[in-house]
Amino acid sequence: MAHVSAVERRPQLIKAAIDFMTREGVAAGSTRAIAAELGVAQATVHYTFGTKEGLYFAVMEQLTEDLVAQVERAAPADGGFEETASALVAALWRTVREQPESHQLLTELTMFALRSPALSEALEAHYRGVTEVTAKLITEAAERTGQPLAQPVGAIARFFLAGFDGLMLQHLALPDEQAERTCLQAFVAAVVAMAGGRLELVPVPLG
Repeated sequence: MAHVSAVERRPQLIKAAIDFMTREGVAAGSTRAIAAELGVAQATVHYTFGTKEGLYFAVMEQLTEDLVAQVERAAPADGGFEETASALVAALWRTVREQPESHQLLTELTMFALRSPALSEALEAHYRGVTEVTAKLITEAAERTGQPLAQPVGAIARFFLAGFDGLMLQHLALPDEQAERTCLQAFVAAVVAMAGGRLELVPVPLG
């Protein structure tokens, strides 16, 4: 291939890594295999990202940015807090149904990172970023609709992500459209109730 700068090569390599690992799995995603996917030297991958872990983190960031952008575009300009939360969840769930491979790859990368000391800081930064983006969307919806938040926005964001991740994994493993519809409605109701102070918190003896 013709010589291109690292700035130009970076998105090409990220796309090649996503295409390859979506098809073959994360375990097969060596820098040699990803370089071959794009038709460049293995050294090009290391020059651009430093390590395989650096490339994996870039892939996680890109997948997340793409999904978040789709959800942000779905945020209504008017309507109440519940309507906004419902619209955001619907948009996010649409990505699960239309792009399951993206969510599966993100999940695989997360599991890989949990077992890779070299990726521990990157994984923490990734989850912190995802939580901050979720908190931002909740805050913007609350401010626009005049909805006071009864719990810290960070806690609401973590609750939101925990619920969504669980439903997403169930869909990937054992899809059930009717059950999912009911669960999504209950999920939105719980998030809205938690934000509005209408969800009674039960003490849990954690020690």
